[in-house]
Amino acid sequence: EVQLVESGGGSVQAGGSLRLSCAASGFTFDDYTICWFRQAPGKEREGISCFSKSTDEIYYSDSVKGRFTISSDNAKNTVYLQMNSLKPEDTANYYCAGHRGLGIPGQIAAYAMDSWGKGTLVTVSS
Repeated sequence: EVQLVESGGGSVQAGGSLRLSCAASGFTFDDYTICWFRQAPGKEREGISCFSKSTDEIYYSDSVKGRFTISSDNAKNTVYLQMNSLKPEDTANYYCAGHRGLGIPGQIAAYAMDSWGKGTLVTVSS
């Protein structure tokens, strides 16, 4: 059974940092691309970063490029999202998702993902 479990969310002041973790089980990164999405209240779910081990590709949305870094520990089957210089507009529920296939999908959209975690809340205060 494919499972994704996020952790590491919390409350932080603007300018601070958090590191989110996504522990995966039931599959390996050879077969899945892992993406991070976020959803703020009243807004659509936004794909912000992806990691593909099979094609050695990384994607960042413009909204997080230069501030967030995605990485993986293949031995632990875990993907991380290091978030620096956090802003109040980064406040959202953060989800990791798995796309079954090689490489980063052409559309970083919720419909392209095959599996989801339950999310972890990040709150950034000004």
